[in-house]
Amino acid sequence: MFRQLTDNLYVSPQIDLDQIGEAKALGVTMIVNNRPDDEEPGQTNGAEIEAAAKAAGLGYVAVPVSHGGFAPWQLDGMAAALEQAGAGKTLAYCRSGTRSTLLWALTRARAGDDADALGETASAAGYDLAPVRQIMDALKAG
Repeated sequence: MFRQLTDNLYVSPQIDLDQIGEAKALGVTMIVNNRPDDEEPGQTNGAEIEAAAKAAGLGYVAVPVSHGGFAPWQLDGMAAALEQAGAGKTLAYCRSGTRSTLLWALTRARAGDDADALGETASAAGYDLAPVRQIMDALKAG
């Protein structure tokens, strides 16, 4: 269920409370929720995930991304969460893992990472960065 993008980042579809322990066993120290609450019936809401993460000794940050696109504050939030995790691993989740992957890629492109290399990393995990490629190029250009 968890797909590894980098040595320190996993992405995933919506997680449930019982997957907090699985994440911790993989060395995850930070969970990033990229999914708005109540996006679909039956999803575990962020407050429940946050409480379970904190009870397990993990950090938790909510940086919700709707289907309307990405804003600078979301890139800032993702960058801060990844920085806060430090040497620990991060698990970012949304409905399918796609928005988490796209947000990661945008954040890294803004930091100056090569868009082609980011695309290869995402592709190896089963995700396509084509929807944000032009934005990535623009972010890198400044």
